[in-house]
Amino acid sequence: MISKKAIEIPPFIAMEVLERAQELELKGEHIIHLEVGEPDFETPACIQEAARKALKEGRTKYTHSLGVLELREAICEHYYGKYRVKVVPEQVLVTAGTSPAMWLVFSALLGPGDEVILSNPYYACYPNFVRFAGGRPVFVEVREEDGFQFRPEAVQDKITKKTKGIFINSPANPTGTLLDAERMGQIANLGPLVLSDEIYHGLVYEGKEHSILEFTDQAIVFNGFSKAYAMTGWRLGYAILPREFVRPLQKMHQNFFISAADFVQRAGIAALKEAQGDVARMRQIYNERRRFIVKGLRGLGFGIATEPTGAFYVLANAKRFSSDSYKFAFEILEKAKVGVTPGIDFGSGAEGYIRFSYANSLENIAEALKRIQGFLHGKQRERP
Repeated sequence: MISKKAIEIPPFIAMEVLERAQELELKGEHIIHLEVGEPDFETPACIQEAARKALKEGRTKYTHSLGVLELREAICEHYYGKYRVKVVPEQVLVTAGTSPAMWLVFSALLGPGDEVILSNPYYACYPNFVRFAGGRPVFVEVREEDGFQFRPEAVQDKITKKTKGIFINSPANPTGTLLDAERMGQIANLGPLVLSDEIYHGLVYEGKEHSILEFTDQAIVFNGFSKAYAMTGWRLGYAILPREFVRPLQKMHQNFFISAADFVQRAGIAALKEAQGDVARMRQIYNERRRFIVKGLRGLGFGIATEPTGAFYVLANAKRFSSDSYKFAFEILEKAKVGVTPGIDFGSGAEGYIRFSYANSLENIAEALKRIQGFLHGKQRERP
């Protein structure tokens, strides 16, 4: 029989939208995709070339279970160069994407009933990781008018004897906002281990992103190459761990995953050492799209009290149009032929909102806004 936890895990609605969009495309419909957080850029040439070279050299075998030493050294150099924090290669665990790293960490950290504090809204998969590992997510409401930022005092109120971690994500998905340094420092001093998803670092347009490691050593960092380096399909991520976590997670990784692909890890070295110019170019283009879509959505009547300053998402208030974000998002898909993600995918705090990804061309974003405008006008005419 299938386990209860497998049956009860909720779907990732962004993927449900994408899959329905793909069904429509098979029927000949032209869909504009603003639902998924996937860069539309090609992986930079220097990264591709490094992978080709590695394949020619026969880099297709197992590697050390922690990852190729040169890549772990490059990750340490990157964190020192950008944040002035010192970590050593023995603290880095390289995985086939960031999600396996999260699965390993939560499996090692949590026992039945142990708690992890999360913001609400949150990235859709975070509480599912916690529950699947036997833990319990505890939510702290964050408000649009406060930039969707954690208030340290609200986090403090949720800490109990069962709290095993506080999870932060800055820049955040789905809000695109940053946690400011002062609040991050205060959260770091609350006591529990801090788990920091830093996957959108490198994609910041106003202000500066901070690593949790600038404020405490009692933290676990999740990061990877999918977003900033346009490497979603390469599946390459990593965790930076306190020393006491390394050996347990290494043994779990040996048992469940063995290692990330060698030639992909070689591509990751090139990403860190050679692709910063490509990242800067992509970031500039994302910034142009960000400004364009925010202005366009406001023009259509969506509410954006706090502009996103990182990642490539806008979480727009759609309550004037509908209180049911799930129904509204699928209406936009079916009638306007634009894929968007309903806010309810990201928790009760995002109900009534729609997440728009601007990881698409300006031309496609402009056409999507035009289609949504026509759809909204049509809805208005339908009202009695």
